[in-house]
Amino acid sequence: MIIFGLIFIYMVFSVSAYVRRDKIRFYEVQEGSIVNNKNHTGIILRQEEVKHADRSGYINYYVREGKRASAGTRVYSIDETGSIAAFLAENAEESVSLTPENLSELKKQLTAFSLTYDSNQFRTAYDTKYSLEAEVMECVNFNVLDNLGGMMDQAGINFQQIKSDQAGIVSYGIDSYEGLQPSAVSEAVFDLSSYTRAAANSELIEKGAPVYKIITSDQWSVVFPLTEEEQAAYGDKTSLTVEFTKQDLKTSGSFSVFNGTDGKFFGKLDFDKYMIQFASDRYVDFEIISDRAEGLKIPVTAVTTKEFYLVPMDYMTQGGDSTVSGFNKEVYSESGTSVVFVPADIYYSEGDNYYIEMGGEDGFKAGDYILKPDSQERYQIGASASLQGVYNINKGYAIFKQIDVLASNDEYYTVKKNMTYGLAVYDHIVLEAATVSEGQLIYK
Repeated sequence: MIIFGLIFIYMVFSVSAYVRRDKIRFYEVQEGSIVNNKNHTGIILRQEEVKHADRSGYINYYVREGKRASAGTRVYSIDETGSIAAFLAENAEESVSLTPENLSELKKQLTAFSLTYDSNQFRTAYDTKYSLEAEVMECVNFNVLDNLGGMMDQAGINFQQIKSDQAGIVSYGIDSYEGLQPSAVSEAVFDLSSYTRAAANSELIEKGAPVYKIITSDQWSVVFPLTEEEQAAYGDKTSLTVEFTKQDLKTSGSFSVFNGTDGKFFGKLDFDKYMIQFASDRYVDFEIISDRAEGLKIPVTAVTTKEFYLVPMDYMTQGGDSTVSGFNKEVYSESGTSVVFVPADIYYSEGDNYYIEMGGEDGFKAGDYILKPDSQERYQIGASASLQGVYNINKGYAIFKQIDVLASNDEYYTVKKNMTYGLAVYDHIVLEAATVSEGQLIYK
């Protein structure tokens, strides 16, 4: 009874001690990577020229939005008397509706919009609306011209057809940024709340009003604001790989940094293809694809820092017949000065120096002298530096292991693997470094 009573008391004490003590959580090191892709909204700059009406009248278009037109292509017509509109009203039953091909193209645009719609980017709804209006306008007018052209000739209806004077891509979305140069960009350009865009349509226009614009080159640029951090990260780059999320397109462009009119820094990406896919857009959302850093992935909370003494590598030696590494330290006593071999754990090496632990009753302290092997040269310990690291608990107690950070985000670090004094895959480390101290016993 006494023996069982003692066992019971011991079990109660052990369980209560286990319940009361802080639980140290651990993390198993795994290989992984961190990709810090950056999302941006940029303004598209290109070679484009706005065309204006040379007379007043009712306008009808015959070229689709975003379609490439050669020089001499019929783009629109102007009816100064309004007779075409009256004729179409009288012959409504003869007018042409959208063909299956036209409807298929409209469905494609609506499908693409619905799949990529973001309520935080509501301006895309207006962009799609303008594109659909221009598409419907072109399809209907083109079909009407083909099917009712003969009837209009018989009715004696005359109208002026305007042809393009140069080759390029036709667009009907007109804003105030045609001809904008990078040197004139400022942060105000990216205030989307004040951005307005007019879509040309079939209505009565005045002489000199803008009717369409033509994009004359496949060279185009995307300009976007840069933070100080991004400027430091991309400042030495000459090209960047980007992904246009809405278009599901990944490509590379030449990259440069410049100052805007307000003194702020902006990035500029230059492209020589895919321009036609963005002919209807002024602003575009894209993601800069960062280099993938491969290594060991560890939580940010597991990382701590520790101070170490720096000692020259030339002073390292081995004690007697053993293979243990350390340094010969001068020791002072009443009987005089002697030399004692002191083992030392190496935590890191950089340049010509080793990082060794501070303090300890039998260790090294600031002001101690160590001797160079086979020499009378002495070195006074004092210089120090800090290292980032984690607490390895493979042996049941916390051991500091240095890390070399390759990439990071808010939650994880990717650190270099295969380091001489570092971590390995499947090592167990303390998840929250602040909850332990070096040498502490760890109960998993």
